[in-house]
Amino acid sequence: MVSRSAILCVFMSCATPLWAQTDDNAPLSAIDWLSESVEQPEVLAAAPVLGTQATRTPDANEAPVANSAATPSVSVQTLGGPAPRALGLLPPSATGLPADLWGQSDATTLIALLQAEQIDTLPAIQELLKTLTLAEANPPMEAATPGAFFLARVDKLLDFGALEPAQAMLESASADKPELFRRWFDVSLLTGTEDGACRALHDQPDIAPTPSARIFCLARSGDWSAAALTLNTGLALGDIDAPTGALLARFLDPDLYEGEPELDQPDRTTPLTFRMFEAIGSSLTTVGLPRAFAHADLRANVGWKGQLEAAERLARAGAISDNALIGLYTARVPAASGGVWERAKAVSRVRAALVDGNGDDMLFALNNLWDEAQAVGVAVPLARHFAPDLMASTVADQRADAILFKLLLLSDQYEQAALIDAFAQTDPFLAAVAKGDPSQAHAGRGQYPLIRDAFAAEPDATLVEMAANGRTGEAILRSIATLQQGIDGDQLAFKEGFATLRALGLEDVARRTALQYLLLE
Repeated sequence: MVSRSAILCVFMSCATPLWAQTDDNAPLSAIDWLSESVEQPEVLAAAPVLGTQATRTPDANEAPVANSAATPSVSVQTLGGPAPRALGLLPPSATGLPADLWGQSDATTLIALLQAEQIDTLPAIQELLKTLTLAEANPPMEAATPGAFFLARVDKLLDFGALEPAQAMLESASADKPELFRRWFDVSLLTGTEDGACRALHDQPDIAPTPSARIFCLARSGDWSAAALTLNTGLALGDIDAPTGALLARFLDPDLYEGEPELDQPDRTTPLTFRMFEAIGSSLTTVGLPRAFAHADLRANVGWKGQLEAAERLARAGAISDNALIGLYTARVPAASGGVWERAKAVSRVRAALVDGNGDDMLFALNNLWDEAQAVGVAVPLARHFAPDLMASTVADQRADAILFKLLLLSDQYEQAALIDAFAQTDPFLAAVAKGDPSQAHAGRGQYPLIRDAFAAEPDATLVEMAANGRTGEAILRSIATLQQGIDGDQLAFKEGFATLRALGLEDVARRTALQYLLLE
């Protein structure tokens, strides 16, 4: 343990600037909560965010916006040579997407499109976006910034809070460059695997850790004296500001500050500051922090209620597995009522009813589950989990229950469920959508007419041609953006985006989107 005198020595020459150790005028990463864990050259130039029209179809008649033919000055950072080929976790055989998904598109355009896609949308769209980010495909044209689109894909996964696949993507690329390692380090901090990241930081000669990261890792390895010396030196040289120094000092020896006022919460919380605040006994709430931080609340040192709330938040973005969510719901017996406890009870009732085989109990439990799950946006993961057992049970053959049908329509079993006449009779239009042709079904309520018309609509010919010319991924991203405008209220955009996804071969995604739009929106 560091001596009291060593710590006091640190603060004899403290200055008092702001929290961040970066230039306030420097552009932030697309993920603005990343820790400053490694020393870097210039930050990657941020790709422009395209407007809503630009995310749909390029306008060939639009006047150029530049007032000069001169090449603009752009600050870029290479990632250490040519980007590896075909990086991704899901091969074409698993995704159904071509290996040249991105090959003929411009990387800057793809980055802007990917960054602009919404996270809080229908689960079918979320799943498609994650599939695109994880697809093993040749990289796009990236003359100025090799590897930039790969980073954008990882950042999109971080936006979703999908830390496990993001970590796997980074490891598949060998996180031996500053921007790659920076993300891997933060994922490790949020998942509690930082010791491995610290060892890698020590073993990577090409990566220079910032003083804060070096001190954190030295302390984690038990080298307290070296950590204190690094802190003292960093403050003396102005490499560490006073508030950061105060946090690091308490991290090294929290007992010295027992009884003193707690430190102010930083304006910008990073995984590194989050973990250090936790270590000194001043844990920061993840409420209001980016979704990825919710993974920290899944650890065993967090109460069950906190774990459940974090799991639901992540499940709404498809950032944890269905089994992980179910496992937390059923980990214990709720001792209270209301809120998340009611959802835990509802899940347990369905599990018990499946074991008992009582049809009345099953339908009661399912209706209760539907009410509880739909209210907080976790109906789809729960439907996916229970659907195989529900389809195998006698209830599916004997009871024409509307709620049971709706749950099955939100699962991977949607088409099989629609083929059961008893279910189809409860809502013929939903059954027709699940089968892929609602043209002859009566569309008598709500948004049913919109979905019927969307199945009959013409796709965007420009995007279909774009895909035919080797820009399939770009065409899909633009179609998603158009469809999202429709989900947000533009019916013409909905029809066009929906029809284009179908024309691009994404029939399953389109059907799921239609069913979720009707059942969840």
